[in-house]
Formats: sequence, structure tokens, C-alpha cells
Amino acid sequence: MTIKIDLKIFLFLAIFIITRQIEIYALLMIFALIHELGHFFMGLFLGFKPEALSIIPTGFSISFKAECINYNVKIKQGNLLAIKQILIALAGPLTNIILIIILFIYNMITQNQTLLNIPLDLMIYANILIFIFNMIPIYPLDGGRILKNITYIFLGLKSSYIITNKISNIIIIILTALASIFVLMYKNIAIILIIIYLWIIIIRENRRFNSKIKIINLISQKNIEKNVNS
Repeated sequence: MTIKIDLKIFLFLAIFIITRQIEIYALLMIFALIHELGHFFMGLFLGFKPEALSIIPTGFSISFKAECINYNVKIKQGNLLAIKQILIALAGPLTNIILIIILFIYNMITQNQTLLNIPLDLMIYANILIFIFNMIPIYPLDGGRILKNITYIFLGLKSSYIITNKISNIIIIILTALASIFVLMYKNIAIILIIIYLWIIIIRENRRFNSKIKIINLISQKNIEKNVNS
């Protein structure tokens, strides 16, 4: 398994150090790693082999090698791979929910306000943020992956790309508008950084979307011509 580092993470580190928010950023990255372990173990459980681990400004991202058998098993207009990818995508946010419950119960039983000298409410808050962020229906966040694979199963590959792309673009516009309000209210530069990073993801995925649709249309056209000629 290869390890990749997104160099933009050093820009995030520098900004959070300057704004004196490095502690919360470090805590978010620690729980983001635990979140990614949820994906990792679910992938192993489903028989996938880890391919690469990427360290990105908003956490970590792991990719797996897909087995051919998953493509061959049809489920409606999709295949078995889509079901497994939904389960893997859900495993990360579910890990954060489990952590929130454990921390809450620990606080209720022990009445302690800290764990390892870290405020429990801050740890719970960090996991809530990670859960909400990853469930945003923007591809390739977990929410976007879940949306893409569900639409793939019921509507087919091309429709899944189109629907996921449209929803991703609508959501980022809404989030940008909301972020502008929150920045004015809380004066928190972290909000700006996250929105900028999401826009980078959207722009990159839009380019990939256009390329994929062109390929799908080309293949469809060739199949039509083949059927006409036959």
C-alpha cells in the first residue's frame, strides 16, 4: 500500500498555527484517522485489498483494489461493487457515531470532564464535525460516494454520474453562501479554508465528470452503430 501526501496540508498547518487553532486541527486529524480506520477494516472485511492511503488537508483517504467478481454480479442496473462501496463509505461516519456514544457514556459514568487531559466536549464536538463533513453529498466525500452508488444501483452508471455531479455543485453553492454568513458571525478562517478546499475538489471532479460522460456517450454511440449495422 502506497502513502500519498497532499502538499496543501502544509498550508493548512501553517494557517492553523498562525491563527492559534493547531490544537483543534490536530484533534480533528486524530479522529479523522480513526474515521478512516473504519473504512479500512470494513474494506478488509469485505475482501478488498488496500491500494493507497492519502493524507489530505481534511483528514485521510484510503482506496482499495476492486475484484472483478464484484463487477460481474448484477444488482438492478448496478453491481455488487456498489453495495460494498456503500458499506465502506458508511463505516467511517458510523465509527464517529460510535465514538460519540462511547465518550458520552464515559462522561455520564465517570463524571469526568476530560480524557487524556483533553476536554470531552471538545472530543465529542470534533467527531460531530467529522461526521457532518463526511456525510455532505459532495463526491468524493462519503456522502457523495453513498449517493453515487445508490443512484448507480437503481438508475445506472451514466445517471449516477449526472445526478451526483449536479447535487455536488448545488450543495457547494449553498455551503459557500452559508459559510459567508458564518465567517461574518464567528470570524473563523477555518470555514474559509474548508470551503476553498471543497471548491478545489468540485472543480477537479467536474473535469473528471466531463471526461467520463464523453467516454460513456462514445461507447453508447458505438453500440448503437453496431446494432444498426448488425
